[in-house]
Amino acid sequence: MTAEHILDDRPRIPPVHRMANKVPEVTVYFWIIKVLTTGMGETASDLLARLLGPVPAVALGGLALVASLAVQFALRRYVAWAYWTAVVMVSVFGTMAADVLHVGLGVPYAVSTPAFLAVLAMVFVLWYASERTLSIHSIGTRRREAFYWAAVLATFALGTAAGDLTATTGFGYLGSVVLFTAAICVPALAHRFGALGAVAAFWTAYVVTRPLGASLADWMALGRTRGGLGLGLAPVTLAWTVAIIGFVGYLAVTRRDTDAAPGSSRAF
Repeated sequence: MTAEHILDDRPRIPPVHRMANKVPEVTVYFWIIKVLTTGMGETASDLLARLLGPVPAVALGGLALVASLAVQFALRRYVAWAYWTAVVMVSVFGTMAADVLHVGLGVPYAVSTPAFLAVLAMVFVLWYASERTLSIHSIGTRRREAFYWAAVLATFALGTAAGDLTATTGFGYLGSVVLFTAAICVPALAHRFGALGAVAAFWTAYVVTRPLGASLADWMALGRTRGGLGLGLAPVTLAWTVAIIGFVGYLAVTRRDTDAAPGSSRAF
């Protein structure tokens, strides 16, 4: 029997069905929209809870999240509007998840913050054990995409709890903005000078953008008695939504957030 026959007789292993990478390149536009979505999700969640009541708001947010992720998973390549719609819905629902624990169940932010951190760590452990990478530049299979969105949801819930924790323990909303602005510079500088790998730097910064954007939006929307500017939840939500639509529309047309776009450069 020849070597060719031996090879031909080996069991056929089904190929892994790969797609084009389903997430955008990490450029400056990525971080701008990420911060905008976190802030918009924070105020939109609070606005919906006020207008509809907590239970209907959570139900509506959950349905919108499932619908947006269904569209995202159905696509076989990155599409700007679908991806960022899913991120917005994760932001809204992640905020609701953290708020339900605190307001509805009475769980202190000092407890929910480390709890969400543990959930995120568990997602990363399972993801790495399965795929041997946490890089967002390789989200080309359904399983990796599922791990990616599980991590994104956990980061939003963690960031919401962490932002509310600092805002209610002496920093206030503006102080939290300053704190998390400084915090997000740490992984960026560590990566820039070779002290932190790209994957670790990305996910660290990704977590911090949530409390940064949420604290900024809360500071703009909430009343002066709570340390805010008093602009109102509806106006801030609308303004940040318009900004998101503008940036996502620009990227959809120019495709500057894809690896094939001329002049695109990764931030991580």
